[in-house]
This record gives sequence, C-alpha cells and structure tokens, in this order.
Amino acid sequence: MRRYANSPPATASTTAPTRSDTATLKTLLPYLWVYKWRVLLALGCLVGAKLANVGVPVVMKRLIDSLTISPSHPQALLVLPVTALVAYGVLRVSTTLFTELREFLFARVTQRAVRTIALQVFRHLHSLSLRFHLNRQTGGMTRDIERGTRAVGSLISYTLFNILPTLVEITLVLGYLVTHYDIWFSVITFVALVSYITFTVLVTNWRTHFRRTMNELDSKANTKAIDSLINYETVKYFGNEEYEAKRYDEGLQHYESAAVKSQTSLSLLNTGQSMIIAVAVTLILWRATLGVIDGKMTLGDLVLVNSFMIQLYIPLNFLGVIYREIKQSLADMEKLFSLLDQNREIDDAPGAQTLHTRGAEVRFKHVEFSYDPKRQILFDVDFTIAPGTTTAVVGHSGSGKSTLSRLLFRFYEVNAGSITIDGQDLRALTQDSVRHAIGIVPQDTVLFNDTIEYNIAYGKPGATHEEIVAAARAASIHDFIDSLPDGYQTMVGERGLKLSGGEKQRVAIARTLLKNPAILIFDEATSALDSRAEQAIQAQLKEISRTRTTMVIAHRLSTVADAQQIIVLDHGRIVERGTHQSLLAADGLYAQMWERQQARADEEETINIV
Repeated sequence: MRRYANSPPATASTTAPTRSDTATLKTLLPYLWVYKWRVLLALGCLVGAKLANVGVPVVMKRLIDSLTISPSHPQALLVLPVTALVAYGVLRVSTTLFTELREFLFARVTQRAVRTIALQVFRHLHSLSLRFHLNRQTGGMTRDIERGTRAVGSLISYTLFNILPTLVEITLVLGYLVTHYDIWFSVITFVALVSYITFTVLVTNWRTHFRRTMNELDSKANTKAIDSLINYETVKYFGNEEYEAKRYDEGLQHYESAAVKSQTSLSLLNTGQSMIIAVAVTLILWRATLGVIDGKMTLGDLVLVNSFMIQLYIPLNFLGVIYREIKQSLADMEKLFSLLDQNREIDDAPGAQTLHTRGAEVRFKHVEFSYDPKRQILFDVDFTIAPGTTTAVVGHSGSGKSTLSRLLFRFYEVNAGSITIDGQDLRALTQDSVRHAIGIVPQDTVLFNDTIEYNIAYGKPGATHEEIVAAARAASIHDFIDSLPDGYQTMVGERGLKLSGGEKQRVAIARTLLKNPAILIFDEATSALDSRAEQAIQAQLKEISRTRTTMVIAHRLSTVADAQQIIVLDHGRIVERGTHQSLLAADGLYAQMWERQQARADEEETINIV
C-alpha cells in the first residue's frame, strides 16, 4: 500500500517576502517575449523614429546655412533649398509614422500580457488553500490586483516608449556632437545627463518608501470600507455608522499624512532637476555662441545644438516623473506577483490520478487533524460510509463535524491517517476530480450577485433551463421563484441578501442537485428553514440520498433519525456510533442530546398552542 509522509501544517499569510525590482522584471519578461517578433519590430520602429527625430535638426542646420548670406555666397537667398525642405518634411512624417507603428505593434503585446497575468493570478488565488482565504483581507487584495495589472501596462509604456527612446536619442546626439563639434559640447551634455539621472535616482529611491506607505495605507482604508459595506446590516443593527466612519477616516488621515510627505519630496526633486537642466542648457548655448563669434560655427550649427538640447530637455524633464512611475509600477507589480509566490498548501501529487467511483464508498481511516499545531481538532476518527447509504455526524458545536466535510473536499491535508473514496486515497487523486464527485449544501449559503437561474446553474455550467427548473422543483423552490415578477431572472443581491435564509438554502440545494454528484454532504442543510419547509425538503433529501453516498452533518437529531449510521463526535473523538434506536438504548451522549431537544420542542409546541 502506498504511504504518504505527513508534512507540518503550512501557515498562510497574505504577506509575501519583498521581491527585488530585478526579480519582478524577470517575472514579467516571459509574458512579453511570447510575441518576440512584434517586440523586435517595435524596437526597430523605435530606433527608426529616433533616427528621424535626430535628423530633423541636422536638416534644419543645412537649410539655415543654405539661406545665410555670406561674402562667399552672396546669392544664397535666390536659390530655394528644395532638397532640404523635402528631407525636413519626410523626417517629420517618418518620426510620427514610426512612433505610431511602434504603438500599433506593441498594443497587442501589452494588452495580452496584462490579460495573461491577471488570469494567472486569478487562477492561482482559486488554487490556494482555504487557510489562505480565511486569512486574507478581500478589500486590500483586490486593490493590489487592480493596481498591479494596471502597473504592467504602465511599466511597459514608460520603459519602452519613454526611457528606451530617450536613451537611444541621447546616444545618437552624443555621437553626433563628438564627431562634428568641440569636445566640450559632449562633455557638458554627458555630465549634465549623469548628474540629472544620478540625482533623480537617488531622490526617487528615497521617496519610494513614501509611496509604499501610501499604498499600504490605501489598501488598509479600502479594506475597512469594503468590510463595513459587506456587513451593512450588522452596522445598522448596532447603530455603528459613525463608528465605522471614524475608523475609515482614521485610515484616510494616515494616508493624507503620507501623501503630503510624498508631495513635499516631489517638489524637492523637481527643483533639483530644473536647476541641472538650466545650467547645462546655458553652458551649451554659451559655447555655441562663442563658436559663431569666432567663426568656427555657423548659425545653422547654433540652431542645431540648441535643437538637440531642446529635444533632450523635453524627455529629460519628464524623466524624473517617468522614473518615479516606473518605480511605483514595480512596487505595484511586486504586490501582484507576490500573490503568485503564495505557496499552494494543497497541490496535486505528481502523476495524480482521476477519481473513478464504483458506488462511492467513503472511508476515514484513523484521521487526525489540526488547523493549528497547538490545538488538535480530530483524534483517531475512523468510520466508513457504505455506498448508497446515509451517515449522520452529530455533536455539540466545535466537536469537529464540519471539519470532516472540509477534509473530504481536501481543503486541508490530514495530519495522520487517510481518507479514501472506493479505496482511492484522496492524496493520490486530482483535486478537481474529487470535488466534481462531491456535492455540498453548506450551513452558511452564499450566492453570487446574479440571477436565481445563474446561481442554480452554477452547479452545472451550461445546463438547460428545463434542467434548472427540474432541480428547483426537487428543492421545493420552483413555486416561489415562479411567483416572483422576474421569475428565474430575479437578482439575488450581494451574497444573496435579497432572499431569506430558507430561500437561499433551497437555492443551494437545487444547485447541488443539478450537479448530480456521487457523494452528497448536507452541512446543517435545513437549519435556516421553518418546520413546514424543513419537513417538505427532508422528504426530498431522503429521496435524493437513496441512491447516493450521503454524509449529513446535523444539529437537529430529528432530521437524521432515519440514517443507517449515526456518528457522535465529542471534542474531536467518536464517542458513539450506531442507529437512532441503538444509540437511544445505549443511554449515552446521543440519548442526552435527544432528550434535551425533545423537551425544547415540547416547550415550543406548548407556547404555540397558548
């Protein structure tokens, strides 16, 4: 028989180790390289656009020199420089065409990368364990995903459409200045660029923690707001609207403080950048003016050098902003990719097999389990549910009843022992095939904010309307749905709040029936129903369970009296098992619970008569 090592329980956390910018970029690049030919063509267009852009001042120099009157060319104004004019127009148009072609080629690369990453994160979040989702904060996590996916497009745009073109243009300009003019033009330009970039990087890195703090505070404030709105009714019940507003405002105050610090440091950065550029441009024009006066340079040269500096000044003026945005995008993407770094606590084993049911016998073999190593929940739980029979699990709250269903769905890994279906260990099977074979009606039914038909059809995507109606009839909810103005197209609201507890639970029952699983789990499935509705549905559940392996987790013992086997849990241990009659005859814990519930039922009946 195959043996499995019991690994220590994993701890889930929504906080992942900080990633470096290099690691973030390495994670992004494969998504872009899928379209490598588009990327390479776009880069070719980028270089072409910059060559044309640098060529414009060169053509302008020749145009001005050809029109300048000098002793050696007294008739210069009488000749129209057609070639230079045509070249000027062609270069201007070429700059625009290459730029737009680059944008066209890279649009699909960017959008497909954003789509692929967002989908991968979404799928990965669904693959993470229940432990992770119990610990996460929905508001903050959704904001991280939103910012992260938006940052992918921003980073690509800023890097490939701003930083890289600027570097290409700087290289071309420096190369031209070195080969055609006094070395001082290149030295001044180079020193200014190095000073500008160094100053920008140092100050921006210093400012980054302000932006990180703003992100964290923004996520926290958003988490509080969403949590409050989700629990709207609870807030109203206790009249705590003002309390919630104060909690939200407290988060906004911290965000405001961090935002002010960020803006103050931004002003310092902008001032320093402007001073460096102003000094550089002044020195360049001074050298060019001296060259014209000495006769070493023409007016065309002066215009060319000035045009070069203006062309460099404009993108450099935004370099600080772009670099800040790139750093911010990397910080946002770090949060997004850190979600992908979250370890799957439960994963399919290499070579996992598909579950094949042959009657669907369920066996818990000496199972032990704990959510936390310090507090064990189940102790040596051992029982079998024979194919096509119903086993009820009863016990006081906290005895571990619902934990059994979570382990059967393999939301968690057992610490010891094993769980099998038709002799197949769950750990050797794919999770998808196991969960397709099991249907559950949970105690706390949550519906999607969509129509009743959508929520029932969720049990079998693609089901026909007739199948949905048949499932609703079996769950005794069709007549109610039919009486609604919009029928099956009625919206149920956030988490199904427009329906009563009983109506939600009957929708959940219909959804599970439509799934038509081999194994059924009813976790307090009728707890939210009144006596009449409960009796109606109990008859349906018994009929449905007749040919399926069923586990019923119940608090009301009257609902499981007909079960072929009743398991009594107490503090995570099986203390009794048998049929209803045999357990009553044993006069143990089950008999005590039965007597208390019957006495309570008699009291309620007396009150109703009075």
